[in-house]
Amino acid sequence: MTRPIIGVTTSHLRGWRSWQFQRLAIWRAGGRAKRLTASRVPNPKDCILSLDGLVIGGGDDIDLTLYGGTLDLKIRYDPERDALERALLEAATDQPLPILGVCRGAQMLALWRGGNLIQDIYTHYPDLPRIRTVFPKLSITVQENTKLQSILQRSSLRVNSLHHQSINAPGDGMRIVAQDPRGVTQAIEHTGDRFMVGVQWHPEYMPQKPAQLRLYKALIAAIQR
Repeated sequence: MTRPIIGVTTSHLRGWRSWQFQRLAIWRAGGRAKRLTASRVPNPKDCILSLDGLVIGGGDDIDLTLYGGTLDLKIRYDPERDALERALLEAATDQPLPILGVCRGAQMLALWRGGNLIQDIYTHYPDLPRIRTVFPKLSITVQENTKLQSILQRSSLRVNSLHHQSINAPGDGMRIVAQDPRGVTQAIEHTGDRFMVGVQWHPEYMPQKPAQLRLYKALIAAIQR
């Protein structure tokens, strides 16, 4: 059987490590990854038509001005990537394309649906411990009777954490389905039948965890349906 083609957005400047892990995770789940960068995708509409699924990947912060914030010169942005991902998502509006958002990708999903972000979780939650690691050290709770719980087959698990922005409002047709003990949003999903899931952690960096691979297998299964 031909492997479905999964587009994975990354920075055209960096993000090589994450891309390699994403490609491996998608291959293990039964798909074939195609790297999407601002320099490789001249026409997002044509690109979407060539894909079976889409992963909006992790990386640099999203431009704060896109949700009413102010630019911080100490933070690294990638406006070309922001524009690409928004264009791809717009092109996918009327397509039944399964979409998985990872870290900044989950945040971009929320913004695309009309939601907004918390600019800095450590300012918003002053007592929040600074856990920034690729290792699964953050405990989260997944809501019962959600798509995510069905996918992960878990109501609680430990994940990694590499972010300092987070989702505040998930946007139209989306809901928050996982949080950490202090209430930081850790996952969102579409309220309807469409496969549109965003997780704040990086599942690609935890290939040894069966629950994390299930996210990619669920993406492939949604394509096959």
